[in-house]
Amino acid sequence: MTHRLIAGVPPPGEPVAADIIILALDRVDETIAAIRSATKQTGVSTHVYVLDQGSTPDNLARLVASVAEHCSLFAVDTNLGVAGGRNLLSRLGRGRIIVALDNDAEFASPDTVARLAAALDAEPSLAGIGCRIVSHTSGYDDLSSWGYPRALLPAAGESFDTVTFVGAGHAIRRSAWEAVGGYDEALFFCWEEFDFALRAIASGWRFRYRGDIVIRHKVSDEQRVTWSGRRWFYFVRNRLYLERKHGRSGLMRAAGYLVKGTLNRMPIATVRAIVAGWGMAGPCSGARDLGDEALAYLRRNDRLHRGGWGRRLMREVCVAIGPSSGVAATTGR
Repeated sequence: MTHRLIAGVPPPGEPVAADIIILALDRVDETIAAIRSATKQTGVSTHVYVLDQGSTPDNLARLVASVAEHCSLFAVDTNLGVAGGRNLLSRLGRGRIIVALDNDAEFASPDTVARLAAALDAEPSLAGIGCRIVSHTSGYDDLSSWGYPRALLPAAGESFDTVTFVGAGHAIRRSAWEAVGGYDEALFFCWEEFDFALRAIASGWRFRYRGDIVIRHKVSDEQRVTWSGRRWFYFVRNRLYLERKHGRSGLMRAAGYLVKGTLNRMPIATVRAIVAGWGMAGPCSGARDLGDEALAYLRRNDRLHRGGWGRRLMREVCVAIGPSSGVAATTGR
């Protein structure tokens, strides 16, 4: 996919400590605020990379007018998705860490990126760090962006090893990103972080959640894929694709999703997603050997906090038939 620089400055000739990447698709007011938050980071050398993936002409013109020093605004003619867009921007930079920020989010403080860089520098075995995501207006935890076991939610302000990270705000060590091969662009949207983390963990890397490093998230409705629409389709399709990709049949998970989708009055969409997920990966080729250390890491930092399939299925049923409508955004893996 051909990309073109349409505003700002060319990428720096010398590597900086941190490349900050932001994907744009309308949400122009929020995107401009995200860019300003990124360009105001202090305490470490940075460059901001923005990729517009199809904003309307009026919104794109406003975005172009807002971009200035320390920022490069690129555009493509087709929406590459989250995975593809992040890969493109990450390849353009040379910073030792890649910090991603959603275009409806902002760094909570001017030293957020510096703290992420310091945290990665302090632990060479870390491939990436997930930030604490809070509501921009209330400051409380954004439950729609909690990608970890529910049992760990009371520890949201603490720090712990994990098997994934949340895309709204995170940092990845470039050497790990390059070793793993970036994101799987077939995913387009949803589960790209988990797939990246699985491949990194299989190669001996770790991930850490830092509740003291905060991102403020506006949870914009504009251009947001809702849980009652395409988001549920991508959620189910991509997760089952990952099951097959990493050597499992996914039958138990598919059954659980079918129950939940039916209870949320989306049985046809769920079946379509299940079929599509299995079709993406082809025949299951048997369990993939992650190695004893990787399996122990996954069990210690995720599975022990989630409980067995029976407990998890009952929890999802209770959520689905509860007083709130729609699919809960904190659906467990």
